[in-house]
Amino acid sequence: MKYIIYISLFCVAGLALMPACTTSEAAESPANEPVDYVSYVNPLMGTDSEFSLSNGNTYPAIAMPWGMNFWTPMTNKMGDGWTYQYDAYKIRGFKQTHQPSPWINDYAAFSLMPVTGTLKFQEEERASWFSHKAEVVQPHYYKVYLADYDVVTEMAPTERAVQFRFTFPETDSAYILLDGFFRGSMVKILPEERKIIGYCRNNHGGVPNNFHNYFVAEFDKDFSVHHTWGDGWQLMPNTLDNEGEHVGAIVGFATERGEQVNVKVASSFISPEQAQRNLDQEIGRATFEATKQAGHDRWQDELSRIKVSGGKEADIQTFYSCLYRLLLFPRPLHEIDENGQIIHYSPYNGEVRPGYLYTDNGFWDTFRAVFPFFNLMYPELNSRIMQGLENTYVESGWLPEWASPGHRDCMIGSNSTPIIADAYLKGVEGYDAELLLDAMLKNADQDEGRPVQSVGRAGVDYYNKLGYVPYDVGINENAARTLEYAYADFTLAEMARAMGKTEVAKRFYKQSQRYRNLFDPETGWMRGKLENGAFQSPFNPLKWGDAFTEGNSLHYTWSVFHDIAGLMELMGGEEAFAARLDEVFTMPPKFDDSYYGFTIHEIREMQIVNMGNYAHGNQPIQHMIYLYNFAGQPWKAQARSREVMEKLYQPAPDGYCGDEDNGQTSAWFVFSAMGFYPVCPGTPQYVLGSPLFESVELQLENGNTFRVSAAGNSPENIYIQQASLNGKPHPYTWLDYDAVQAGGELQFQMGAAPNREWATDAAARPYSLSTDPELENYLK
Repeated sequence: MKYIIYISLFCVAGLALMPACTTSEAAESPANEPVDYVSYVNPLMGTDSEFSLSNGNTYPAIAMPWGMNFWTPMTNKMGDGWTYQYDAYKIRGFKQTHQPSPWINDYAAFSLMPVTGTLKFQEEERASWFSHKAEVVQPHYYKVYLADYDVVTEMAPTERAVQFRFTFPETDSAYILLDGFFRGSMVKILPEERKIIGYCRNNHGGVPNNFHNYFVAEFDKDFSVHHTWGDGWQLMPNTLDNEGEHVGAIVGFATERGEQVNVKVASSFISPEQAQRNLDQEIGRATFEATKQAGHDRWQDELSRIKVSGGKEADIQTFYSCLYRLLLFPRPLHEIDENGQIIHYSPYNGEVRPGYLYTDNGFWDTFRAVFPFFNLMYPELNSRIMQGLENTYVESGWLPEWASPGHRDCMIGSNSTPIIADAYLKGVEGYDAELLLDAMLKNADQDEGRPVQSVGRAGVDYYNKLGYVPYDVGINENAARTLEYAYADFTLAEMARAMGKTEVAKRFYKQSQRYRNLFDPETGWMRGKLENGAFQSPFNPLKWGDAFTEGNSLHYTWSVFHDIAGLMELMGGEEAFAARLDEVFTMPPKFDDSYYGFTIHEIREMQIVNMGNYAHGNQPIQHMIYLYNFAGQPWKAQARSREVMEKLYQPAPDGYCGDEDNGQTSAWFVFSAMGFYPVCPGTPQYVLGSPLFESVELQLENGNTFRVSAAGNSPENIYIQQASLNGKPHPYTWLDYDAVQAGGELQFQMGAAPNREWATDAAARPYSLSTDPELENYLK
């Protein structure tokens, strides 16, 4: 995701607890010693990124799984979406962040920074040199040496709080700064209580007028000095409070060499009192080491739910680094009040309301694999997320599509629909399905009142009248919208049918066939269409943007997730279909960037990896490899998926091949490494690829265990020779959701040459609407 609308592998520096970078046969410790899965995670994966080229566009999120607040070192200036860049050499502060993407940017951010000697508090002046050689980066813990001040800074977070430990030199001029950031902030120093309290209001949209992030910082050392600064970096000596556009607080003291000063920090979107409550509930009197250990244990619990073994060490590191990213978003905005009740500040109406609320997610990215992963491994979490969607609908009148923290005008589609439908169809309970179905139907019918362009369905009146969003009526990315709406219609129909709403299901099954309206038989690609029914002209299938979203027709033509058999028929059958898939990989990486006026980073990321026009760094094409299974050539899916895993992912700062995007690009790797992928959320099938490890063990939430084993697996033996499920032959290129949830074992025999006889007949193909006999009456 990018725009708001309008080698041998090496040991990563600073990861003191990372395993040695060697090749091993399994992720295992000496006998009787448990595996420390946390040690495999590299939070710096993807941090070597910039505006013109993304290798992930990530920052090291020092956080708990699905934490309300993350913390990160800050190498770039306040307000810069690239808050931490691996090739930077100075740190300006340690920031509480809620940023889901550099393109969306941050909100409710503030920072702490230690300095010594001459007081330097302005952002540029206070920045200190650091080295990755003196940096430890783990999900639950961060440590770095600030060379200019001879200070070691450590952080250990909880969900809504954090402990800092600053180790100072001997000096009579030791300071800790709290920067409230721009766009509205307040600080108040309470020397008798050893506290700084205040708020920050910075944001980039999606908030009401009363938005605040209230913070409290408790110190374990008396202050001998206290200052504030006001707007324009104006120092206010010996003052205790300040409020303005951009203010901050400074406390100081004398320290002995090696003296440690501890600071406990928490925040709340609800009130100053709730900020203190969050601090007391989550840290209280706990020591730094206790908080650090608790954080490690929490990550260990989550990461160890999937145990991989029998593979290269670098692949194991990549797997757990991607799994860490997959467990960060969406972010909870809810908090726990004095009565133990779940409450949240609503960024939609500015009120404090009961119940769950989640944010910082772009569904255009995450409907594809992140939410299917939650349905597989975390149905209780997804139940709470569905309850949060209910609250968003009640509080704003619309379902979210890109929330940060409220509605943001970014990306396209109606992708809240497949997220809700997939949860319902997978048996996730605990929310009002009738209400959410009403919300989905509102999206499908109502244009008036949409709070931003990305919410609801832009062009819905045209779509419902003509069967597509026209190219020439001033609605950008119209062909992409049509394809995504048609898929959303399918998932809505599936949910309605399961709820017994036959007439609703009939309407939307028929609408789900509207992808056919954009298929151009002359070129064999999806193509924008004018209001009068003619195709747009001139047409270049290599043109990025325009009728499509962050891609071209070669990327978006495959976005018929629910009816690949129907698409295949339009293309002239399975041989022609497979040839078109091949063409994407084998053609030169040509492109037309005239719509943007420059070569956007997604285009460059496609161009440089020598995989033709395959653009894995962005989401629209990420399922495409698995479509070979629908054409009776599953060995090509096996080869291509392994090629992408080995070539485009590494446990290193440049370890992604594009935007990571709230876990989606990571989720592709996690699923693919397990050997299967959710091509069509809303159906009960995963499509098979090539497992990366000899063994993957899933500890499911229902208490069952499902195992994928791949005998003979190796970097050379990437092809499935045969498969069995629970001891019985499995001649299918798909895996059923219920079979996984029931527990058992999927066994593969792997080999170095493709088995062109395995699972190639029509009965082996994954689901398509056109070949579903149960839907004949619905499609009449």
